[in-house]
Amino acid sequence: MPFGGGNKCGRCQKTVYFAEEVQCEGKSWHKCCFQCMVCNKSLDSTTVAVHVDEIYCKSCYGKKYGPKGYGFGGGAGTLSMDRGEGLGIKHEAPSAHQPTNNPNASKFAKTPGGSDVCPRCSKMVYAAEKVIAGGNSWHKACFRCANCGKGLESTTVADKDGEIYCKACYGKNFGPKGFGFGQGAGALAYSQ
Repeated sequence: MPFGGGNKCGRCQKTVYFAEEVQCEGKSWHKCCFQCMVCNKSLDSTTVAVHVDEIYCKSCYGKKYGPKGYGFGGGAGTLSMDRGEGLGIKHEAPSAHQPTNNPNASKFAKTPGGSDVCPRCSKMVYAAEKVIAGGNSWHKACFRCANCGKGLESTTVADKDGEIYCKACYGKNFGPKGFGFGQGAGALAYSQ
């Protein structure tokens, strides 16, 4: 503890005494100073998000440092290509994407033994690796968007004619077109 009775507050730099101290990421704060740096909302241990020496509510942190682009409220179809390498995040190269090559998109596409067949790779799908969507059983590794290859979950999948897509690709390929439908900067999509 520095001379003067306590640590210095991370916001106002004044002395923080024990009775009014809140600790976060090894720093001390006054209870009244433990607020979001953007909206000044009071924070607690469940609502705080830390970036370097600044504290934010989860909402402001997401707006400032979260993903940007289509589907994230970044506007006008902009997409941030920052993959976090500056933060030390390492990404493995994704395997080559293969669209579905099974001509039978029926939910009844099964082998004679009764096991399901993955429509993407045409191999048997066992119960431990099965994901069901679009009327078919898929391997977890094959459960990817047919257009961009992005991994899918039950909340992000959209199906059309036995094929699965992420919500963004489904909207671009099969959704409404024209003014006010997300084509960016108010442009009217022209299609013949």
